[in-house]
Amino acid sequence: MKDKPKIEFPCRYPIKVIAVASEGTARRVFDIVRKHAPELTPDDVTTRQSSGEKFLAVRITLTAQGEQQLRNLYTELMADSSVRMVF
Repeated sequence: MKDKPKIEFPCRYPIKVIAVASEGTARRVFDIVRKHAPELTPDDVTTRQSSGEKFLAVRITLTAQGEQQLRNLYTELMADSSVRMVF
């Protein structure tokens, strides 16, 4: 049985967040990620609304320092009431 490949930290790590589109959603997502990755800049973030403008996709590429950082970030993002998925 093969072990899963391990991620070598630190590394650039992409995250995609799907959230209900509302005023301030992108900013809240950015602020949450920035708490866990303070070096994050607006250049590391792109957003796109769904065709019906009901949802917002936020793509972020951060410098991940370790698995615990990513777990904490995922947990905090999912605690936001507008966030539907993080992957």
